[in-house]
Amino acid sequence: MPPGIDEQLAKYLTDAHSIEVQALAQLRTAPDLAGAPELVEAFRSHLVETEEHERLTRELLERRGAKPSKVKDAVMGVGGKGFLLFARLQPDTPGKLFAHALSYEALELASYELLRRVAELAGDDDVVAAAQRIAGDERAMMERLETHVEAAVGAALDAHPRDDLPTLVKKYLADAHAIEAQAIALLERAPKLVDDRELEAVFEDHLSETREQSELVQSRLTALGGDSSSLKDAAMRLGALNWSSFFQGHPDTPGKLVAFTYAFEHLEIGGYEQLKRVANAAGDAETAELAQTILGEERNAARSLANVFDEAALQSLRAVGVSA
Repeated sequence: MPPGIDEQLAKYLTDAHSIEVQALAQLRTAPDLAGAPELVEAFRSHLVETEEHERLTRELLERRGAKPSKVKDAVMGVGGKGFLLFARLQPDTPGKLFAHALSYEALELASYELLRRVAELAGDDDVVAAAQRIAGDERAMMERLETHVEAAVGAALDAHPRDDLPTLVKKYLADAHAIEAQAIALLERAPKLVDDRELEAVFEDHLSETREQSELVQSRLTALGGDSSSLKDAAMRLGALNWSSFFQGHPDTPGKLVAFTYAFEHLEIGGYEQLKRVANAAGDAETAELAQTILGEERNAARSLANVFDEAALQSLRAVGVSA
């Protein structure tokens, strides 16, 4: 076993437990906000799975003579409740909840894929088996959510104030532009936070693509007589800068950054899936086609990130002085 890898594996297990605590905080309330029976059932079913995930990660820590971090768990629990409050205050709560849930499942999936790779290097078969099992559950939940995107959009439109559909298309485009602004800010800094050419290239390639996406969304919004929200864009950019500061404060930045960016791609995927359907409902074929094109690019970016999970795990270990 490489020196120090066992200690690092325990830290990753602590992080995994905190992620499950946040997931539980969200899933206990999500069914009340979902707005569609299919989503209610999906969230309730996954709550049972997540309770088991929390138990498994806690027991794996206890077998090592370690305990979950009370501070991390408390912070993550509050963060989960904070997002639910944000979603509840949005006019299209079910839609925002859907996109966030898809993104959070992607974060969990990526985290467990990285955990499994570290456990394999450490020769810990119990952690490998648990990580594989939980990653499978998270992947299945992502697939369930994507199966119910139509229901999410229907519930979002039902919950939204009675704007006409063309007005809603412009609002969804403005949201998409704000998310792209956040993606640009994050991707501009990402290559500077990793010391690996393969990881840098993934971020740099998608940065040029994301800049073009932002321009296309802005152009379409302008053509429809709308405008992006400069205040919303600024807030999203600030959020991305805060996240990059968070990554710089963690010595295992490569893994955390890849996992987070993978999750962010799925936030965008959730948003564009909804934009496409709202545009189709409004008879706006041009906006629907734009959303479909960008969707393909976001899915390709997510696959590119998944393809570097191995390298991200190795670079994270090297960043904390563990040779593997």
